[in-house]
Amino acid sequence: MDASFVRFEDVHKAFGGKKVLEGITFDIRRGETMVVLGGSGSGKSVLIRHIIGLHRSDRGHVLVDGEDIGDYDEEALVPVRKKVAMLFQGGALFDSMNVRENVAYGLREHTDHSEEAIRGIVREKLALVGLEGVEDLMPAELSGGMKKRVALARSISMEPRCILYDEPTTGLDPVTATTINELIRDMQRQLRVTSVVVTHDIDSAFIVGDRIGYLYDGRMHFVGTVDEARSSREPRLRHFLSGGKEEPHAPV
Repeated sequence: MDASFVRFEDVHKAFGGKKVLEGITFDIRRGETMVVLGGSGSGKSVLIRHIIGLHRSDRGHVLVDGEDIGDYDEEALVPVRKKVAMLFQGGALFDSMNVRENVAYGLREHTDHSEEAIRGIVREKLALVGLEGVEDLMPAELSGGMKKRVALARSISMEPRCILYDEPTTGLDPVTATTINELIRDMQRQLRVTSVVVTHDIDSAFIVGDRIGYLYDGRMHFVGTVDEARSSREPRLRHFLSGGKEEPHAPV
């Protein structure tokens, strides 16, 4: 079996003539947590949206679980999207549905489970993210951290093989952010999933990541382990990790 769950091969993407991704080539290994680190506007979210076909590359290939999904239509993407769940930055809960209905949404749309079975799965997944007894609450009654956890429970309800996290700690206080970081690691260990986290949060990246890719100006300038990232002499990465205190184009 291929050691890579996701592979980008010379991926290019532009919007209205503005180049966002320029020749992205790297692998995301099965069972690892890969963090894509970069500043705002670096193309991180655009990159991971290619994994579930929300964006299509202008050139190059995106392979998911060995399948080149570049030419897949919406129908062909359904099985891919069952394998790969995405936790959007704001959680993307349905405001008109309570917690139970939000978590159950995918199960009702894509499975033949009975209502009794669905209720059991909802309770199980909510317990897995540390939430119990909240099924009847509406999204407006939840804190920011609770919304993220409900969204995560919904993401894992279909038992995906890969979870994509888009800026999972943005807008959260430090204590809640730590809780979310711990959950990301717990999901990887307990569910044995491949995780991809895009973030500009350096602390979060070093807590959750097995490997780190640094995206700058549409190009991947570094891919390596957390320890390799800390000791890297790549000037743009050092500039980013130092909070701008080091000159980005200093000689290495």
